[in-house]
Amino acid sequence: MSAGSYLTIARDTEAETEVRRSRFLCTLERVETEDAARAVVDRLRRAHHDARHHCSAFVLGPPGGGQVVRSSDDGEPSGTAGAPMLEVLRGHGLADVVAVVTRWFGGTLLGAGGLVRAYGDAVRAAADGAGTLRRGLLRELALEVGHDVAGRVESDLRGRGVVVLDTAYGAAVTLRLGVPPAEEDAVRALVAELSGGAAEAVVVGERWVDLR
Repeated sequence: MSAGSYLTIARDTEAETEVRRSRFLCTLERVETEDAARAVVDRLRRAHHDARHHCSAFVLGPPGGGQVVRSSDDGEPSGTAGAPMLEVLRGHGLADVVAVVTRWFGGTLLGAGGLVRAYGDAVRAAADGAGTLRRGLLRELALEVGHDVAGRVESDLRGRGVVVLDTAYGAAVTLRLGVPPAEEDAVRALVAELSGGAAEAVVVGERWVDLR
């Protein structure tokens, strides 16, 4: 996978499994902040207040030193719930996602190995149903052109496959372009070509976006 992209889930989903009369309901949701992930856990704890455990794992942000990774066993023996749930998320290469497995105890102890398998299998079933989409890093470039050429320049950029994120009209027309970092030099050259060297694209930021 490119350093400028990563996977997340394509849709929120649920999957339920049963092991020796214990029910395991995995809820998998797209989130982008730790507060949002914890809010999902709190919401499900209230919604399923009759369940004994609400174990969780989440991965936030692109791979690297800034990625946030957390898990909770929520009363299950240490390492038997949150860690295997997290392992499944990371094994699928997923980020910006929270998994919550709600367990209704069925009266039979599963043992440490049984719990590890049950929690991992619940998340795996949900992940298989959620599908994936890729998120990519786009560098935002601002391009200022005159009103007389703005329409042609924008049309030509789109025709060459450049993503135009926004068009703002003022004294001049400002086009905001979304460009993969590896293509920035090529787009700058294209801008110079289309404007006869009169316009220059300026970097104004970066953002992660869903790639369709």
